Amino acid sequence: MKILFTGGGTAGHILPIIAVCREIRRVCPDEVQFFYLGPKDEFGQILLSQEGIEVKPVLAGKIRRYFNWKAPFQNLIDVLFKIPAGILQAFFYIFFLAPDLIFSKGGFGSIPAVTAGWFLGVPIFLHESDINPGLSNRFLSKLALEIFVSFPGTESFKPSKMILVGNPIRRKILEGSKEEAQKLFKLNYQKPVILILGGSQGAQRINDKTLEILPELLKNFEIIHQCGEKNFKEVKAESEATVSKELLSAYHLFSFLKEEVLKQAYAVCDLVVSRAGSGSIFEIAAVRKPAILIPLPEAAQNHQLKNAYAYAGKKAAIVFEEVNFTSRFFLERLKYLVSQQEELEKMERAAGEFSKPLAAKIIAEYIVDYLTPLEVVKK
Repeated sequence: MKILFTGGGTAGHILPIIAVCREIRRVCPDEVQFFYLGPKDEFGQILLSQEGIEVKPVLAGKIRRYFNWKAPFQNLIDVLFKIPAGILQAFFYIFFLAPDLIFSKGGFGSIPAVTAGWFLGVPIFLHESDINPGLSNRFLSKLALEIFVSFPGTESFKPSKMILVGNPIRRKILEGSKEEAQKLFKLNYQKPVILILGGSQGAQRINDKTLEILPELLKNFEIIHQCGEKNFKEVKAESEATVSKELLSAYHLFSFLKEEVLKQAYAVCDLVVSRAGSGSIFEIAAVRKPAILIPLPEAAQNHQLKNAYAYAGKKAAIVFEEVNFTSRFFLERLKYLVSQQEELEKMERAAGEFSKPLAAKIIAEYIVDYLTPLEVVKK
């Protein structure tokens, strides 16, 4: 059995693929071979290779809908050269690989594999993370047999094709413990613990606002902060320059929280501050933590804003739009929220009601059930 995965290349695409891959291995007793076809991405390649997924890079282009003097020329190059070249690369790879199924996590990076696979008659299943699909997935949805969606009321797709499952999360992130977290982070438990997540690439503006009030934050909270690989040295230097040594012991800075560390951070924190990517929202919901969501305003189709308000509508989180996100307001809101234990408990319950921790398992079972009769015919 051969399954080809494809996606845009960011953590929001790669981590759900890993979750589905792991669940397929759990539910399928037979040997399954996994492959990934997408744009070149060192971060994704490392994570996928660790899961035993063979990675093949292809060229991928996209249509930029923001306006600057470069965008029209970049779009022309991508449409005339990169996208056709990527589809041609994918066509030959898929032709010789002969996968039984393509599972696309969407994004511009999945266009070559899905288009080529469709031409070659390979069954295609699509997963959409966001409530408002991007241009790529709206196009690719026409080629897919079924579309797994994360949010009720997902826009732009035919209802007859949609299956509501949630966003796949890795089962291991649910396995943290407060005792292990205390040892790992050397916590003293004298203050509430706030987990600040900026996504796999970090979030410069969230980092900046955090640093502006870091001494005041650390007087009130212990902070676990994922700042992003490219921002780590700068954030570390500034925090050490502005915060006393005594207070700095309550600041736990990471460039990126690997799975084993992230699960402990989720287990021990009292509240999460995060961007509003679907992957982050569904992880936060699965671990039942209250959240402050700060949508990325530049996200395509403003999908993070829509994701955030869809989740906040369930009373599990509050939303700070970046235009209103000042450091002082952030500090005061944090202090107020953490002081309202009854409100935090309501948010925890709402998060649990919204969560869909079995999304990866449901998708895996669906894929295996679809492929099993085909394997019987082959034999």
